[in-house]
Amino acid sequence: MVSSLRIERVVTSGVFALDGGSWEVDNNIWLIGDDEEVVIVDAAHDEKPITEAVNGRNVVAVVCTHGHNDHVTVAPALGASLHAPVLLHPGDQALWELTHPEQKFWSMQDGERIAVAGTELRVVHTPGHSPGSICLHLPEAGALFSGDTLFSGGPGATGRSFSDFPTIISSIRDRLLALPGDTKVHTGHGDATTIGDEAPHLSEWIARGH
Repeated sequence: MVSSLRIERVVTSGVFALDGGSWEVDNNIWLIGDDEEVVIVDAAHDEKPITEAVNGRNVVAVVCTHGHNDHVTVAPALGASLHAPVLLHPGDQALWELTHPEQKFWSMQDGERIAVAGTELRVVHTPGHSPGSICLHLPEAGALFSGDTLFSGGPGATGRSFSDFPTIISSIRDRLLALPGDTKVHTGHGDATTIGDEAPHLSEWIARGH
C-alpha cells in the first residue's frame, strides 16, 4: 500500500428518487488521495461536507459510480467549485439527464486509469444496477469502491428502470469475484465487506433473485 495514501468516508443523507417513488437514504462518499490531491467517489446530496473533507486539496476528478440521483446530486456543483472534471460511464446518460438535463459530464470507460497520489484507480464497468455502473479498483491498497453493484450481503437492487438482475450477477461473478479475496469493498451505502466474505454466497443470490 502506498504509505501516504489514505481513504476517507463522508456520509450524507437525502432522497433517492426513480420511477415515481422516493426513499430516504444515507450515502457513502469516498475520498482517495494524500495531503496534496484527491479523487472524490460519488457526489451525494450535500456539497458542503464533501468540500470540507477535501480541505483545499487538488481534486483530480469527481467520479460517479452510476447515474442515480443520490450519487450525482451535487456532482456538477462540486466539479465547478473544485475545478474538477465529473466522470460518468456514458451508459448512464439517460439517468444523468433525469437529474441534470442541462449539465455535461466527461465519459469514463472500462479499463481507464485515474492517477492520484502516486497510484492508479482502475475503472471496472459492472452493469446491472444501471447500464453504466462502474467500480473502482485500487490494487495497491487492496480496495474496491463498488458503488451500488456489490454490498455486504449481495448485489445492488435491480427492480427498477434501467436495471437487470442477470446482468449484475454476471458483472459480480466475472469482474469482481475474480479479485483477491482480501480485497476490501467500500460500498455506496452501509458497511464495508470483502470479496472473500461475499464470494461463497453467489449461488444463494442467484436462487434468491432480485
